[in-house]
Amino acid sequence: MEITTHFFFNLSLLIIVLFFSLVIARKLNYTTLPKFWALCCVIVMLIICFQLSYKPHPELHFDLRIIPIAIAGLYIGIGPSVAVCAVVLRGFYGLDEGFIMHTVLFIVFGLTTWFYYSHFWKLSASKRIYYSIIKTIIFSLITLFAIELSITVENRFDIWFAYLVIPALGVGMIAYIIEFVLQNEDIQKKVIRTEKMEAVEQMGAAISHEIRNPLTAAMGFVHLMKEPAISPKKRMEYLSIVKEELESAERVIQNYLTFSKPSLGYIEEIPVKTELLKIINILKPTANQNSVEIKTNFAILGSIEGDRQKFHQCFLNVIKNSIESMPRGGHIIIYTHYTKTHITIEVEDTGVGMSSEQIKRLGEPYYSTKGSKGTGLGMMVVFSIVKAMKGTIKVESEINQGTTFTFTFPTYNHSSKNERF
Repeated sequence: MEITTHFFFNLSLLIIVLFFSLVIARKLNYTTLPKFWALCCVIVMLIICFQLSYKPHPELHFDLRIIPIAIAGLYIGIGPSVAVCAVVLRGFYGLDEGFIMHTVLFIVFGLTTWFYYSHFWKLSASKRIYYSIIKTIIFSLITLFAIELSITVENRFDIWFAYLVIPALGVGMIAYIIEFVLQNEDIQKKVIRTEKMEAVEQMGAAISHEIRNPLTAAMGFVHLMKEPAISPKKRMEYLSIVKEELESAERVIQNYLTFSKPSLGYIEEIPVKTELLKIINILKPTANQNSVEIKTNFAILGSIEGDRQKFHQCFLNVIKNSIESMPRGGHIIIYTHYTKTHITIEVEDTGVGMSSEQIKRLGEPYYSTKGSKGTGLGMMVVFSIVKAMKGTIKVESEINQGTTFTFTFPTYNHSSKNERF
């Protein structure tokens, strides 16, 4: 069984080449292998086959070159090109009787696989594997009959077993690997498509819900203003409420736009301490209503670069969420730490806290820890703004122990700012 052993070793090397080809294609993000790249891989396989060929007769080379030609012809559609490459490579080993037999057989085989290429891809995955194996067995039989007619062979059982079993086994294994990879690609595309559709549905439901509420209220007050007996004072009061509701709807749209396109409208120096104090003053009435005390411990220095309005929007959302997490009261401590390279802002509360699973999902599209009461737009906006301002977010929390948000931003550098101009 010397030839069979030789063929098994050859087959193992071909599968190794295929494995590395698929890994490299995956690294280069090829969903389908380019024909030039595939041809190069097949040529490497052919060279391996010729270098490791078994030579019982000076004019004969027993090897597994049928495998790369079958795979390239049926799966890639480059059968004639590969057959020509195989003929050229065989020519380097002598232009003898074996070369002529080889040329005729492989040109015919290459053309046959190319001719059936379009029909081959109309078959199901399992049928493609069976078709590849049957084609290989037929060609192996033709090769064996040609060998029987050309020379008197020894070890006939070894030759017949090696040519009938190993090429068919090799083609079957490689075809199965290719089909497995293709199936995984299809599944991955379907999952991505499903997730996109789900995100669109969630987005539509969330925005529709958030906008419908203020619009419904505004429409109700518009109808009330149509009453002829309404007093001017009441009319102005209703107009004020309509304006507030429309502004609420506008904020929802602005939040979505900030998430979908996290760009900064106006870049400027933001003094962190000054702006945080402004935000705290805005939220103090809300904090007092919820019996929440806001404490601060700010570094004297510290500026970052970004959009002042979006900075306000980001920390208004975070601190407001902290207040809402303490329905029975509590306190929030806001720290800032300054270094020459980074500024850190910590927002620590004594609220209900979050589980590790909730922390992992924080900032995901339309995920909210408030359940049906929230849409998740606020935290999506926070993550988008911080990313746009080249910052990072770290969240630490325990159930009923509170939550700490740690924001880190690059320090504003006056010298680098001046160099730009």
